[in-house]
Amino acid sequence: MVRKSKLVLLVLGLVALSLSLSGCGQEKPTLYVYNWGDYIDEDVLGEFEKEFGMKVVYDTYSTNEDMYVKIKSGGSNYDVIFPSEYMLTRMLEEDMLEKIDLEKIPNSKHLDQRLMGTVYDPKNEYSLPYLWGTLGILYNTTLVDEEITSWDVLWDAKYRKQILMLDSQRDSIGAALIRLGYSANTKNVDELAEAGELLKEQKPLVLAYVVDEGKDKMVSGEATLALTWSGEAMYAISENDDLAYVIPEEGTNVWFDVMAIPKGAKNVDGALKFMDFLNRPEIALRNTEYVGYSTPNLAARAMLPEELQNDRQAYPNDEDIANAEFFIHLGDTLRHYDRVWTEVKAH
Repeated sequence: MVRKSKLVLLVLGLVALSLSLSGCGQEKPTLYVYNWGDYIDEDVLGEFEKEFGMKVVYDTYSTNEDMYVKIKSGGSNYDVIFPSEYMLTRMLEEDMLEKIDLEKIPNSKHLDQRLMGTVYDPKNEYSLPYLWGTLGILYNTTLVDEEITSWDVLWDAKYRKQILMLDSQRDSIGAALIRLGYSANTKNVDELAEAGELLKEQKPLVLAYVVDEGKDKMVSGEATLALTWSGEAMYAISENDDLAYVIPEEGTNVWFDVMAIPKGAKNVDGALKFMDFLNRPEIALRNTEYVGYSTPNLAARAMLPEELQNDRQAYPNDEDIANAEFFIHLGDTLRHYDRVWTEVKAH
């Protein structure tokens, strides 16, 4: 009887050990995230992994188009992506996104309702805003002796070889179109051609066409004026008190980078948890402080220093952006923008 009891205990012990070892061998669920480079406080990724028991595989891209091509090719397994508003529209038109369930993202209640239900996703069925900003002019106040209110200054010959333009066709062509009084989303080829000629006229004044390096050139005093995004400007101003940023009175582009889920994502539940996690006020605060762009999360904004909360350069009021437009997907017209920009760069 004693031997049988020992045998039973031994068998039970082996079964328990087997189950334990089996459990140890189980892999954690994986969340695949695809975001812009240097666009999140990466410490929060580890915190998410620890809290939710998931492994995060985090990759980055440089342009919307790079991200689009990778998702469109079907060769990726991403669960969360961060397209800009016009690219979201394109992906929606091509049925490339999953609907999101806002009930599973309770922290979405913190988002500024002014920034919800916009033209690119009217019912917020496919996306939530992550960060946002404007297009404007960063300038060195010690080298500019006038009040800057207009896009005209980027065509002022007295700043020859002191002007930085964005190596981004939508932004640079957009600035030219707005200066001419046209929509930054025009599909009129004659208006586009006129904007192209205006940029060709400007080219002898341009020191360089830049992207991320533009803010560093402004900080170091290599240039006087720069077409740039508000978040880049806020970083530069924090590094150099002589710099200031302005939204021209003719109008601007208000842009959004959003969180979305690609069609066919394998970990939709994890994606929704991640989106909710990023909307926790304390997490949203850390990301906006790290990246420098404006947060749409009102609770996070309320935790920023008061001077930044009320800084109209970072958080413009309705008056500041009364003439602003969102970039929209241009469809076949995009090839005309490509052609115009190629001609400008080759001029």
